[in-house]
Amino acid sequence: MKSVNHIIDQHLSSRLFEGNFGFEKENIRVDKSGHIALTPHPENLGDKLTHPYITTDFSESQIEMITPIRPSVKEALGFLETIHDIVTLNLDNDELLWPQSTPPLLPEDEAKINIAHFGEKGIENEKYREHLANTYGKKKQLLSGIHFNFSFPEKALEHYYETSEKNISYDKFKEEIYLRITRNFLKDRWFLIALLGNSPVLHNTYNKSCIDELPKATSDAHHFCDATSMRSSMCGYKNNIDLILDYSSIENYKKSIKSWIDKGVISSEKENYSTLRLKEINGKLSHIEVRLLDLDPLVKCGINPLNAEIIHIFLIYCLLKDEEGISDEEQTEAHFNQEVAAEQGMSMTADLKIDGKKVNLQREIMLKYRAIEKTVEDILPQKYMASLEHLRNLSDHLKHRPAYRVLDGIKETTFLEFHLQQAKQYYKESNDQNYKFFGLEDMELSTQLLLREAVFRGVNFEIMDRPENFVRLEKDGHIEHVMQATRTSLDNYVSVLMMENKVMTKKLLEAANIRTPKGEQYSDVIKAKEDFMFFKGKAIVIKPKSTNFGLGITIIKENKNEEFYHRAIQMAFEHDNSILIEEFVTGKEYRIFIIKDEVVGILHRVPANVKGDGESTIRELVIEKNKDPLRGKGYKTPLEKIALGEAEEMFLETQGYSFSTVPDKDQIIYLRENSNISTGGDSLDFTDDIPDSYKKIAVDATKALNVEITGLDMMIDDIKEEANVNNYAIIEMNFNPAIHIHCHPYKGKNRKLNAKVMDALGY
Repeated sequence: MKSVNHIIDQHLSSRLFEGNFGFEKENIRVDKSGHIALTPHPENLGDKLTHPYITTDFSESQIEMITPIRPSVKEALGFLETIHDIVTLNLDNDELLWPQSTPPLLPEDEAKINIAHFGEKGIENEKYREHLANTYGKKKQLLSGIHFNFSFPEKALEHYYETSEKNISYDKFKEEIYLRITRNFLKDRWFLIALLGNSPVLHNTYNKSCIDELPKATSDAHHFCDATSMRSSMCGYKNNIDLILDYSSIENYKKSIKSWIDKGVISSEKENYSTLRLKEINGKLSHIEVRLLDLDPLVKCGINPLNAEIIHIFLIYCLLKDEEGISDEEQTEAHFNQEVAAEQGMSMTADLKIDGKKVNLQREIMLKYRAIEKTVEDILPQKYMASLEHLRNLSDHLKHRPAYRVLDGIKETTFLEFHLQQAKQYYKESNDQNYKFFGLEDMELSTQLLLREAVFRGVNFEIMDRPENFVRLEKDGHIEHVMQATRTSLDNYVSVLMMENKVMTKKLLEAANIRTPKGEQYSDVIKAKEDFMFFKGKAIVIKPKSTNFGLGITIIKENKNEEFYHRAIQMAFEHDNSILIEEFVTGKEYRIFIIKDEVVGILHRVPANVKGDGESTIRELVIEKNKDPLRGKGYKTPLEKIALGEAEEMFLETQGYSFSTVPDKDQIIYLRENSNISTGGDSLDFTDDIPDSYKKIAVDATKALNVEITGLDMMIDDIKEEANVNNYAIIEMNFNPAIHIHCHPYKGKNRKLNAKVMDALGY
């Protein structure tokens, strides 16, 4: 104990709040009327025995979502929300995820509730579930919740140990850190249940033995009148006997669990339903698992981020709080206090037992908050200040507590109707934001989409270089490294370089009898400017030789203004030391995406534009259009914001407009000639509308450069005509094409290119 105290005294800093975090969450599947879905686990969600992120808990109807370990609460919750969205959008038969810990409308006959089936390889899992069904009943096993997994970084623990008195081994030191947290947590767990508990009622179809003894909450639900968590109450998710365990050492902890197994009270260590469990990996203590959190029906993914951070704050408080172990009597008292907090947490007169004495629950809540605040105030990271303030509000104001708010909502309608309304709203939110990987929003959108597909397929991933969007994918020993979603091992280095170099692209396509714009290459800015005379009066495109995303490109329809021409030359040279001046090819531009000789998506990209209302200036119209939540910056949303920069100003000048111009009502004003989404363009899906003759040319182009993945830009005069030597031209082949514009076009069908890339990679 002394060695641990010494470390705590020496390291009162925000580094104590560094950690590894993970979540496990259960949700019941329901139909649109609130009945539990008795259908099998959806096949398209993969093998529940081996999927790393999506499985089932007790029942086929009870989906479990598991995040990997992440370096922050925020990122772990983001991963959980992403899994939640993926599951939501891949349920069968218009099913929904039930957002409450206590079950929905259950069949009177428990036999209709199917335990989870795992096939021959998972027969032991099924046997264990059969034991639970026989011991506790199927309805009690359908109580759902969230588990919060936490550990300190091993590097930090090793550092703390090295600067300690080292009068015990490192393994014992580490054990004592987690045991100390555990002992204090178990004694004070009533505090979290009273403040964060969020299952205030049970539906009428729950276990009759409980329902018959409880007052009515609504026409379809019963409860203890002041309950915060029916899930944590005597009617909830508990062992039939409150287990008293030995927390003096890991060895004694294991022995005490075995003694309960030997007595036949529980069948295995995992049947210990304590609110906090010590967990091992490969036989070694690895982390702690907090198990008292109810689902929050007021939040889509089931847990308020502020409440998650409160759990973390509380764990650090439990580490820093003085303690002298936990006796059998104190454990019995802690079990009693859990019942009080769960069943009477919103009562002003309920009493806890602390050191054998009765104390008022609400007064003790305020005292406990102040003790936590005093303990952590000097070390709490700035990012957690809002959570500490939230904890103060929950402590001081009964009406701010989630159970109070949920009960209010239930009483306005019914138990079923309230939760169904929430479930339907969350389905809509999941659908509206189905391009995001929450917690990884700083990464480009194409990468986020690829990682979402990896989660759906049960492919493990590691972010190798976050700023570069470089990830490692792995499943069943198959490893791939991917950069920015479409730079993969499928393409060789030379092919990428040839696509990057527009001169090489042109020469190879011309050698394959594929039409490209005629033009000249310049490495000398002065020479390029002097050659104005050769391009005067011609429609031309000026662009860098090696660039992507439409940067530095200027299209001049009538090249009469030499000064304007010079500015375009200068702009192109800002992006490369060599540029191209090419003929402007007529027609509309189409982005054709090819993977392994197959056209998988075609978009017509409309240049950045606004529609006049007869009153607003072009600048005002752009600002208003940019308010669309689908528009953002840096490939983090399906559409990009329209810029108000020099390139846009120059193009408006060629049309006789400025940012201050007020267009007529319904007049379309273009701010760019090039139609890249990266410069604010709109994307329209044309995959099913382009004749196969153009698709064949596109595939032939990829073969000419020996390319597996590319986004090819083709100008076509009229898609109603078959391709001929005069009515098309390939103007560019992109070595790192975005997939998100095909997955979420402005108008049209999602072509699921993230799935097609994963197919190509062999997953």
